[in-house]
Amino acid sequence: MARRLLNPVNAQLDEHLPADHKLSKVYRVGAGLTGLLLIVFGILGLINQIGFFDTRGDTVLALNTNGTLSILSICIGALLVLGMVIGGSFASTLNITLGLLFIASGFVNLALLDTGLNFLAFRIQNVLFSFVVGVMLMWFGMYGRVGSALPHDNPYWRARHPEQAAREDRARAFVPVSPRAPRSA
Repeated sequence: MARRLLNPVNAQLDEHLPADHKLSKVYRVGAGLTGLLLIVFGILGLINQIGFFDTRGDTVLALNTNGTLSILSICIGALLVLGMVIGGSFASTLNITLGLLFIASGFVNLALLDTGLNFLAFRIQNVLFSFVVGVMLMWFGMYGRVGSALPHDNPYWRARHPEQAAREDRARAFVPVSPRAPRSA
């Protein structure tokens, strides 16, 4: 009963995806491009030699930053690049998880704007960036993985509907033999 409540459609995010599946390219590209963007942002922030917990921050690529946010951006970017290298379900799950964390970070830092607890030197443009990157990462991670209209050859659809997938496999494998025509004498 508890299992059914926690997993109502019998879907899991850690299902196996073949490494050469075409969906893996979407997960990899999404993780890689976002990771590279964060690494560049972090490196440019460190080059400016801003204080690590400076709440005033400095502007880099139209976003406010400080040393802590720069290092955090490099670390998260490196994690996304690792997801790109590994690919498959790992990249997808990583994109979804980090996307959720970016959205949560946007809300937390929105609450901390103009307070002494704003140790990442966020401004409203950083909050909006966090929301956009979060939604984008989630889209990359969920692409082809969730939805009501997944094709029946999709590995995630097949994992969620094993009985129907087995019936379809049997139907494809069954090749009816045409009956012989009666022989004429």
